[in-house]
Amino acid sequence: MQPPSSFRFKVEDRVGLITLARPDKLNSLTFEVYRELRDLFFELEREPTVGSIVITGEGRGFCSGGDVNAIIGELFSRDTAGVTEFARMTCDLIRNMRTVRKPVIAAVNGIAAGAGAVIALAADLRLASPDAKIAFLFTKVGLAGADMGAAYLLPRVVGLSRATELLYFGDAIDAPTAERYGLFNRVVEKSKLLDEARAWAERLANGPQFSLGITKELLNAGLSSDLHSALDNEARGQAICMRTEDFREAYEAFVQKRPARFTGH
Repeated sequence: MQPPSSFRFKVEDRVGLITLARPDKLNSLTFEVYRELRDLFFELEREPTVGSIVITGEGRGFCSGGDVNAIIGELFSRDTAGVTEFARMTCDLIRNMRTVRKPVIAAVNGIAAGAGAVIALAADLRLASPDAKIAFLFTKVGLAGADMGAAYLLPRVVGLSRATELLYFGDAIDAPTAERYGLFNRVVEKSKLLDEARAWAERLANGPQFSLGITKELLNAGLSSDLHSALDNEARGQAICMRTEDFREAYEAFVQKRPARFTGH
């Protein structure tokens, strides 16, 4: 796996930790960061040493979105094909985050704005510090609020009315409000945020990896399925899981009154 150059990445106890590392710019994104994040999430699907993923930011921000000079200024020099290529790359990052069959946890340690807000949204779980804020501010810069999957994912997390408010106005909401909306799973004391995210990630990384992957697939499919299709998909998924070694191991552990030792098979 090619190590990234635009952010930090390390693996400990089967948890892949991504740390956006431009603290002086509130971890704003460049073309290189987008590209390397997109590629990393694609590669992590096939990385056997990683069972779950945490993404966070260095310093006082999670991610403030696209760098005004490094990206926005550059986009004015591109033609329609070039701008479309960039937009598709940003969407490919979100696609890879949603399709990697491993849990992704965002530890939102400060402002998450624009593309940074959507990266947090695309994670499976979101923990935040009390001073964190999140803003889908695309309309404030003359863009559609529907960016990088925000118009698809956000209504499914907070409901259509809340999503419409957040995407129309682009205003920042604080961590308690985001938790009340269901956008943040939990608000955690800042000094304990990364430890809590890692604890969740380690628990999931040591869980039944195959069935967690199936769960994520079915959650994704259920976002746009009717009830009949969802029931069929879940029946097939459950039948597959019933043939795994982990299902047998869970049974044996229960009978023997010991913790289960899952292998992901």
